[in-house]
Amino acid sequence: MAALTDPPDAAAPRSLLAAWRRRRDALIASPRFQRWADRFPLTRPLARREARALFDLTAGFVYSQTLAACVELELFERLRDGPKPLSVVASQAGLPPEAMARLCRAAAALRLLELRGEAVSLGPLGAAALGAPGVREMVRHHRLFYADLADPLALLRGERAPELARYWSYVRGGAPSAEEAARYSRLMAASQAMVAEEVLRAGVLRGVRRLMDVGGGDGTFLETAARRLPRLRGTLVDLPPVAAQAEARFARAGLGARLEARGGDMLAAPLPQGADAASLVRVLYDHDAPAARVILARVFAALPPGGRVIVAEPMAGGPRPDRVGDAYFGFYTLAMTSGAPREPAEHGRLLAEAGFDSVRLARRARSFAATVMTARKPR
Repeated sequence: MAALTDPPDAAAPRSLLAAWRRRRDALIASPRFQRWADRFPLTRPLARREARALFDLTAGFVYSQTLAACVELELFERLRDGPKPLSVVASQAGLPPEAMARLCRAAAALRLLELRGEAVSLGPLGAAALGAPGVREMVRHHRLFYADLADPLALLRGERAPELARYWSYVRGGAPSAEEAARYSRLMAASQAMVAEEVLRAGVLRGVRRLMDVGGGDGTFLETAARRLPRLRGTLVDLPPVAAQAEARFARAGLGARLEARGGDMLAAPLPQGADAASLVRVLYDHDAPAARVILARVFAALPPGGRVIVAEPMAGGPRPDRVGDAYFGFYTLAMTSGAPREPAEHGRLLAEAGFDSVRLARRARSFAATVMTARKPR
C-alpha cells in the first residue's frame, strides 16, 4: 500500500491549495458574489446548477416520499401494461382524483411517471423501479430509517434507541426467530441480486471450484453464482433460522445437489473447511471492527493455503467521500448501532491483520451496489 504520509516538499503546494480553498469558500458564501455570478454569462450556468443542487438537497425528503407514495400505492405495477386515465388510476389506488393528480405531477417532475393529457404512464425512473424489486422493497423498509433520521442530532448523539436497531435484532446478539429470519431474507434477497451481478462481472470467482458464502442470508448470491457457473459447488453459512431459509431456496431452485446451507454463528464457532474460496457479501460493514476481525480470522482458518477471500459491500470513499458509502450507509449503520462503511484501504489492513496477502481491488471496483476486493491465504 502507498505511504500515508506526504513527502516534505508537498507542504508548500498543500498550503497554497488550502489558502485557495478558503478564498473560494469565502466568495461562494458572499451574497454579493452569488448575485454577480448569477448575472455574469460565463458563471451563470454553474451558479444556477449549484443553486439547484443545494435546493435538491433541501427538498430531498419530499422527493423520496413522492417515490414512497408511488411504491405504497403500487402505481408502477398498475401502469405496467401502458397508460391509463388518471381518474382510473385514482380509483384503483383509493385516492381522490385531485390528490392523485397532485402526486402524479410530482412524480412526473422526478421522471417516475409521465403525463399524457388526461392519462398517466410510467416514466424512465418508474420503469427502472418496476424492473428492480429490490428498490421497491428498500423504499418500504426506509419507513423505519426515516423515523430515525427525523431527528439526526438525536441519532448522532445516541439519545434514543433507533428503530433500525430493533429491526436488525441480531446486532444485539442471539439468533433471530424464524419470523425475523424470513423478514430479513425478503429484504436482503430483494437487493442482493444487484450485488451478485457486480461480483460476477468482476470475475473474482474465476477458477473457484467450491465457494463458502459466509453470512449468505437466504442464498440469493450463492444461487446466482451457481446458475452462472455450472461447475461451482457451494456451502452457505448463517444463523440456523436463516440457513433454513437458504436450504429451502436451494431445493426450490433444483440446486440441492450442488449447494448446501449450514446453520452456525460465524462469531462463535469455526467455519467449515473444504472450500477453496470464501465470500463475504455485505457482511463486514454491519459489524464493528472487533467482530470483523473475528470473522476474517475464522475465514482465514477455514481456507486452504492459496485460498481466496472475496469481500463485496458498500465502502467509504476515503479522501473522496462517497454518497452511497459515506452518506447513506454511514447513517444507516449508525441507526443499526453496529458497524460502519470502511474504505478499501481499511479493508486491506483488516485482511492483512488476519494473515491474507495479495489484496486487490477488482477492476470493476466501485458501484452503488458494492465495491469488490479479493485477497489470498499465503501458500
